[in-house]
Amino acid sequence: MSLVDFIKGSYTEFKDKVEWPKWPELQSSTIVVTIATIILALFTFGVDSLFSKSIANTISLFINLFN
Repeated sequence: MSLVDFIKGSYTEFKDKVEWPKWPELQSSTIVVTIATIILALFTFGVDSLFSKSIANTISLFINLFN
């Protein structure tokens, strides 16, 4: 199978056999992904802030303990 045959076959498959989502379905999926991404970003920010503050407090405790 040559590269040209592969490209022609791929084009035919995408054109005729792939079922592309309808516009309302695409919009609702985009909204779900956007909301999930925002929630995950806020969760990651919260965990990062918590760990950052706890590490800073631990280092500060050790510095004060040995001074």
